[in-house]
Amino acid sequence: MYTLPKYEYFWVFLLISSLIPVLAITASALVAPKTSITPEKRTSYESGIEPMGESWIQFQIRYYMFALVFVIFDVETVFLYPWAMSFDKLGVLAFVEVLIFITILIIGLIYAWRKGALEWS
Repeated sequence: MYTLPKYEYFWVFLLISSLIPVLAITASALVAPKTSITPEKRTSYESGIEPMGESWIQFQIRYYMFALVFVIFDVETVFLYPWAMSFDKLGVLAFVEVLIFITILIIGLIYAWRKGALEWS
């Protein structure tokens, strides 16, 4: 029985993971119908209503701020899951560190709330 040494698994995985997107794009290019791009295809279309004005508009910054605050708090709360799964093995010091972490999250939430980053209108 032939077994790969330590780093050859990595190279095989890298080769396979590089080939899959290349094969998918190649297959898509071969199978996709060849059509010409007309002005009608370039217009934006939503619910059968003709577009009014430019299709490129500038969004207000509050949408980005709301999304950024959501992502920050969502990702940081994901860090609590591994801690909760190994809570009984970590001890008191880890509990104190998580309390500090949660306190920083709450302070950040209060700051974002007072600055109005959580309001739509």
